[in-house]
Amino acid sequence: MEQTQHTSKMTKKILAVASLFCTLTMSVSTPAWSQQSLPASVEASLSQQSIPTTALSAVIMRVGDQPASLALSPTQAMSPASTMKLLTSFIALDELGPSYRWKTKILAATEPSRGKLKDDLYLRGGAAPDLSWDKLALMLRQLRAKGLRKIEGNITLDRSYFQPTRLDIQAPPFDEFPDAYYNVIPDALLVSSNLISFEIDAKAEQIIVNTSPPMSHLQINNQLKIQEKNCNTWEDGWNPPQIDSRRVHKTSLTTITLSGNYPRNCKITTELNILDRNLYLEHLIRQLWTEMGGSWQGAVKEGETPANAQVLVERSSETLADILKVMNKRSDNAVARLLYLTLGAEFSEKQNYPTTLEASQARVLKWFAKNSVDSTGLVLENGSGLSRLERISAQTLAGLLQVASRSNWFPEYLASLPIVALDGTMRKRLKGSAAEGRARIKTGTLNGSTAVAGYVQDKNNQWWIIVAMVNHPLAGKARPALDELINWVANGQ
Repeated sequence: MEQTQHTSKMTKKILAVASLFCTLTMSVSTPAWSQQSLPASVEASLSQQSIPTTALSAVIMRVGDQPASLALSPTQAMSPASTMKLLTSFIALDELGPSYRWKTKILAATEPSRGKLKDDLYLRGGAAPDLSWDKLALMLRQLRAKGLRKIEGNITLDRSYFQPTRLDIQAPPFDEFPDAYYNVIPDALLVSSNLISFEIDAKAEQIIVNTSPPMSHLQINNQLKIQEKNCNTWEDGWNPPQIDSRRVHKTSLTTITLSGNYPRNCKITTELNILDRNLYLEHLIRQLWTEMGGSWQGAVKEGETPANAQVLVERSSETLADILKVMNKRSDNAVARLLYLTLGAEFSEKQNYPTTLEASQARVLKWFAKNSVDSTGLVLENGSGLSRLERISAQTLAGLLQVASRSNWFPEYLASLPIVALDGTMRKRLKGSAAEGRARIKTGTLNGSTAVAGYVQDKNNQWWIIVAMVNHPLAGKARPALDELINWVANGQ
């Protein structure tokens, strides 16, 4: 992945807003750093991988204390990769509260009569990060239990909680894997992240393909051919699935063609984001509603719910505190982006901004100003770190972590972070080290960027803040050096 050389109009506007806020903000005073050189073991690890120390920006400070114990290029704006989720997580906790829940609603502008709804049914999204297809099925079952059987109108998908409603449309691909889960661009009505799960099993001369979730009028055209090769290399012979969809009356008929070579005696499951999300929901809802004994004569369309519509079924998501545990331990980009957009959608001043993203950016910058944390160099795009534009300095991120450590919500925040050598993205790292089970670290990885940030408890039971980011073409090889830095802190320096 190469950094783009141009700056979009939105990015220029973001930088202008950031500059204004920074001018108005009383920032955290620059501490008198007690150490500006790395531990020898960390320098040796970087040198072994031909990575200069100038590629590393780091801050280590005691929780609740100033100055920092170590600072290396602390004010340099760096690409943070997924450690940017620490920013989105805590500001959401602080602004929305740990018990915040997202709501999804099914509504109608006219009352169903004798089991029939003659007009449209409205499915209004509230950006619930945990809206899976089976949870949508429970909502439909509740609707069926109220006596509704026949829907004669259309089902209108209302995504107006965010503006624009479909950020995914015409968005350029981030990398060469646009159908991968980590690249899903969310909207306010994202069901199961718009993923189709393919279970592919090659037995003898036959390749069996099963899909989930259940979808009506969707067929798999299996053109895969068996090849003698290792199962671990199954993707090498895989061709991108081809989609063919046509409408007969008001019903969409869709065929997914799978082609290429596939290893004998190989069984895998892969999840792909390959269907337009309106089409995805049409096939899913039609299947679920039919299984429940209902009938639906209309089609899916996009639109907004009328002001006079009445709620028939409502579902609340899990709490924000619970959602954060999933988001940060798995480093879930789609959930992080939903959370970041929610900050804008729930912003009291959102009417001052033409898009939800701009409202989110303004709210984040306002938080930094309110908490007197210097945000110089901060560049925001989607709040997940899956970005070639986002930048933050180690000093700014460490300042946020320091504010978080004094917050009423610190226990919830800390609980969301991966535990070193035990779970999440840190489960395989630093096993048998002094940091095992004693550090909560968010990781970040992009081509050209590797980072760690979070909290470390040393052997004297003192808690430390650590932020370290490497931006370099060989950044992927810097992980051992960053692990050594974490271990150095855990050992009491």
